Amino acid sequence: MNQPDYGVLLDDEIWAYMRRSDEFYPPDAVGLTIEDQRAVYNKMCAAFHQTHPDGVQTWDVTFGGVPCRRYEVGASDITVIYYHGGGFVVGGLDSHDDVCAEICAGTGYRVISVDYRLAPEVIFPGCFNDAYGAFEAIAAGHPGDIVLAGDSAGGNLAAAVAHYARGRVDGRIKGQVLIYPGLGGDRTRGSYVRHANAPQLTVADMEFYQQVRSGGEPPKGDPRYAPLHDTDFTGLPPSVMITAECDPLSSDGETYRDAVLAAGGQAIWVEEPGLVHGYLRARVMSQKAAVSFDRILRAISALGAGDWPAELS
Repeated sequence: MNQPDYGVLLDDEIWAYMRRSDEFYPPDAVGLTIEDQRAVYNKMCAAFHQTHPDGVQTWDVTFGGVPCRRYEVGASDITVIYYHGGGFVVGGLDSHDDVCAEICAGTGYRVISVDYRLAPEVIFPGCFNDAYGAFEAIAAGHPGDIVLAGDSAGGNLAAAVAHYARGRVDGRIKGQVLIYPGLGGDRTRGSYVRHANAPQLTVADMEFYQQVRSGGEPPKGDPRYAPLHDTDFTGLPPSVMITAECDPLSSDGETYRDAVLAAGGQAIWVEEPGLVHGYLRARVMSQKAAVSFDRILRAISALGAGDWPAELS
């Protein structure tokens, strides 16, 4: 398979965003300790952080023993539970704080961001246990409808929670929006091969994060770890997957869509052309990223309202 020409696929705005991101990473970043990786990542996220929209209020709270941050712009019976990205190794409440605030302002829904514990301090299933424990407590404390959302590793957790909740919390989850999620797809096909060395995330990076998350050998056949490894895709909430073209994970969105549709469910996959993994941070620098973020907001809004976002283009 011919290697993609990122000089053609990516426009000047995305290149400017990537150069800005790279300013925070030293030449020997691959050899950084986990602690130093977190420090660099947090510094980068802080540099991209946007002021909260007017009217958004926040509180740091705990659900199920897991630290969380609640965002509200007014009364709402709908709660968006958001799981942040970062390879299960970096990130937290602050790294995606502005994204959650803008989701709150853009939809009018309550947003609760979950600060699940990270690897290697906690290996699988620790991250999932935190994600699901917080979900259970949030659901118990907020009787209205729920939309699950997350990016990258957080998209994995959102989907894993949706799978595990079947038969346990039926009828409460009105949809899930998975943003460039890693769902455990076939690494010998599709974007895993074509974009194995994409800017911002490579297959080698994914292998590193997987080793840290699993503590060694990744589990097999466990949908809490990799939702695409499930054998039953029935009964899942309406699902919207939004991925980046230049990202080894993009095919996971397509594969997950096909699995949900084959099981009789509702699912949409949108692959955003000319974007890279982690582009949420680029939404103020890139028109393409801004358009995609608006699409994400529309998907969350529609699912929370009980509507199917049939047209997301």
